[in-house]
Amino acid sequence: MDAGSERPSFALRRLVNGYQITWAIHVAAVLGIADLVSGGPRSADDLAAATDTHPDSLYRLLRALASVGIFREAEGRLFALTPLGDGLRSDAPESLAGWAAFVGRPYFQQAWSALEHSVRTGESAFAHVHGTDCWTYRAEHPDEGARFDRAMTSFSRQVSASILSVFDFGRFETVVDVGGGNGGFLATILAKHPATRGVPFDRSHVVAGAASLLSEVGVEDRCQVVAGDLFETVPSEGDAYLLKSILHDWDDARCMTILRTCRQAMAAGIALLVVEREIGPPNEAPAAKFSDLTMLVDQDGRERTIGEYTALFEATGFRFTGFTPGAAGFGIYEGTAS
Repeated sequence: MDAGSERPSFALRRLVNGYQITWAIHVAAVLGIADLVSGGPRSADDLAAATDTHPDSLYRLLRALASVGIFREAEGRLFALTPLGDGLRSDAPESLAGWAAFVGRPYFQQAWSALEHSVRTGESAFAHVHGTDCWTYRAEHPDEGARFDRAMTSFSRQVSASILSVFDFGRFETVVDVGGGNGGFLATILAKHPATRGVPFDRSHVVAGAASLLSEVGVEDRCQVVAGDLFETVPSEGDAYLLKSILHDWDDARCMTILRTCRQAMAAGIALLVVEREIGPPNEAPAAKFSDLTMLVDQDGRERTIGEYTALFEATGFRFTGFTPGAAGFGIYEGTAS
């Protein structure tokens, strides 16, 4: 073993204790610490007063996060943002504040605590713990649904940037964003391609927030917001149908139902664009493989290989035409209605 290498037992302990960092970041995100120090260093006592927290306990949280590079501690218990921690600002270009605030929610963590149930049975731990699927739960708890929507918007900023850098949506006149939430990803597409129009499509309580976001980006005049159920019908106005982070939520049977619903709305030759992770080869791509575990825990979904997406396409009336990789393990699986 090299003098500078970490002993295997120490590396294992660090991985086992990774939950501690997750929780600490979560609390800092909920408290909005990154926003509070975005203008310059502030003392722990000052931050405690601003967040109505216990001064010494907040200091202990911040110094722990400084030890892993989220903040930088200076003399006098002053704390400043680092480039890593800058991503927790709510207004950062690729902010993860919403995601960090979501992952520590008790109901989500309770589901993860039942991972063993999923591994033993193949069933959703979420349904086992909460007695219903995650979509019904969030619909019945609107405050949690709103937090989840903010998390998805937050997380998608990184994905959006990586996909827009490798794929030209400008060749399409109208993009139907199936299951597009509040229209965050579609808005970035339209902002980059001023000649393209969009149709954000999702459940009514989800797209209810789309108008304000689209207006904020300045693309509302090129959008028609439509509410509906992607398992039943989708709008027929598009020359491209986009499903971003949708199919990984579901098992193969329900994925095929979604794809067949899309196919019914599409003429031959219309493009299908699926933005998802690629599971990667053995011993690599931990982000994709742990996302796959999230799908197992949360909702009977899974991440897939290129071959598995090809099979789904071909079973539902599409011809698979290729995969365009982007950063962060995401890419676009492209097909056409046959």
